[in-house]
Amino acid sequence: MNDIKTHLTALGQGHLLRFIDELDEEQRKSFEKELCSLDYSVLDITDNEQQRGRFDYLPAMTIEQINEKRAELTQIGLDAIRQGKVGAVLLAGGMGSRLGADVPKGAFDIGVTRHLYIFECLINNLLDVVRQAGEFLPLFIMTSRHNDEQTREFLKSHDYFGYDSEHIHFFVQEQLPAVDTNGKLMLSAKDKVACAPNGNGGWYISMRRSGIFRRIKNSGKLEILNVFAVDNVLQRMADPCFIGALISSGKACGAKVVKKAAPDENVGVICLEDGRPSIVEYYELTDEMRTRRAEDGSLYYKYGVILNYLFRIDELDKAFGISLPVHRAFKQVSYIDENGLLVRPPKPNAYKFETLVLDLVRLQSSCLPFEVEREKEFAPVKNKTGIDSVESARELLRANGVEL
Repeated sequence: MNDIKTHLTALGQGHLLRFIDELDEEQRKSFEKELCSLDYSVLDITDNEQQRGRFDYLPAMTIEQINEKRAELTQIGLDAIRQGKVGAVLLAGGMGSRLGADVPKGAFDIGVTRHLYIFECLINNLLDVVRQAGEFLPLFIMTSRHNDEQTREFLKSHDYFGYDSEHIHFFVQEQLPAVDTNGKLMLSAKDKVACAPNGNGGWYISMRRSGIFRRIKNSGKLEILNVFAVDNVLQRMADPCFIGALISSGKACGAKVVKKAAPDENVGVICLEDGRPSIVEYYELTDEMRTRRAEDGSLYYKYGVILNYLFRIDELDKAFGISLPVHRAFKQVSYIDENGLLVRPPKPNAYKFETLVLDLVRLQSSCLPFEVEREKEFAPVKNKTGIDSVESARELLRANGVEL
């Protein structure tokens, strides 16, 4: 503890120990362990903008091109699944607070006259592939420190919605500490530093450090990982046609994309940056990029990503030693004050630090954008009402024949 105190004082973070004398032995040991393992490099992160390169158009494999080869590509993908080469990774570390529910986002009930949970929608879609291939594939579920126990208990209580539990593997997303506007680390309890998940780009490093993944990878079969987000209830994961297209292309990774509905739609666009695959977030787009038109009148940068990617594990391993950019996000972070009382701020008060999966795409040598029909595969649930909401997702589920 003396070494920790010296280190924190040198960093200007000695206030983290102000309640140390009130802790019992078990709490003290746990707190010491946390302080020793904390990533203090976030204290050096500033708002310096990432230097961007020269952007250009990256053509996608269009729906028409896919349909011409659908049977052939699907067979290639099914063979890879049957040979144990494909795993699915569900990013499920978030909570449903923006939807008005204090449950893991995947446990949110999107049904109207019956129970229908987001996890259930996704697993039902994955089971379509299982029935087609005649084989289960490993499903890795990334939780967070905040929802891990709830997620495990929820899925177990619903018998994993019919997915064979032997093929389901959980791992917890790593955390990064938050800092207030004065650059000070905060406490979420007298013996805990206020932390937040390290962003969706942290999935691979968190997964690499999980024992179960090492065991499966060491079996020598797993070659491709399909990474997808929990908040798209129409998400089609482990899509055999998508997998077959990636294998046939020889590309390092693949990204499912949809044509943008409007120039100002809030989706990142896939493109080339200095000749390499890249994704530009909607808020990073210049007016010229946002509105530029091709000769046929369509948007030049027209393909939006839906957070459904295929990565080759050998290519991921090549990039494993390269640090992803860490982005600051100004958010609401609960903390305890000088009197040990919990404060829930009504507005953003601190910076969280995140890595993004789109930065992982930038590290790949090549990428296959794979176009899908947005009405069949893109129903994000980010808000309670309005655009990309529970309401809009329900309408799209109904349009796809899902009973609510």
